[in-house]
Amino acid sequence: MKRLVHQLALPLDRTGRSDHGGCRTTHPRSSIEMHRNPLLQALEIYRNQYPDELETVRRFADFVASNENCFERSLAIGHVTGSAWLVNEAGTEVLLTHHRKLNLWLQLGGHADGDADVLAVAKREAFEESGLKEIVPVAPEILDIDIHRIPARKDEPEHFHYDVRYAMRAVGDMNYVVSDESHDLRWVPINEVRLLTEEPSMLRMAEKWQRYQ
Repeated sequence: MKRLVHQLALPLDRTGRSDHGGCRTTHPRSSIEMHRNPLLQALEIYRNQYPDELETVRRFADFVASNENCFERSLAIGHVTGSAWLVNEAGTEVLLTHHRKLNLWLQLGGHADGDADVLAVAKREAFEESGLKEIVPVAPEILDIDIHRIPARKDEPEHFHYDVRYAMRAVGDMNYVVSDESHDLRWVPINEVRLLTEEPSMLRMAEKWQRYQ
């Protein structure tokens, strides 16, 4: 997660069109320049850092640019979520949740609920789901993004989560509290994450963190 010079995400010409690596899309200028622009800028930086994920970044940026209410869970087709790859103070272990609804071992995270500051969302969710007292972002840049399908259940239709992941570090007391959203929490050595999950984005985050270390 190198520090990079910020570039304007999805630069607009005078017609309000944006250029996704040669794929031009028309969006109203006013909607681009409001609360979604910080995330679009962060996605542009991420695209430059991880060019092999270009197609995912394009799809993510198109969704954000096309949906003014992308941070609201009321958007039935999908919404932006924030997650924390939360490591211990030494950076050798990551705190994972055995998610109660999905029955999978995952990183901590949840819905933005209208908050366009996705880093703040990720930090808030990390606090709420872990009960830890002190959590600090490792860097302001995005560690990972993922778009994944959430199956329909009860009165909630199938939809997608456009998840933004940030690296964070727990400081001081490492004793966690299991919330109602989890079956369990566990500090897992980074090189043992694959023993709990084969989910590609989880393994991708573990690999990125090991390179960062």
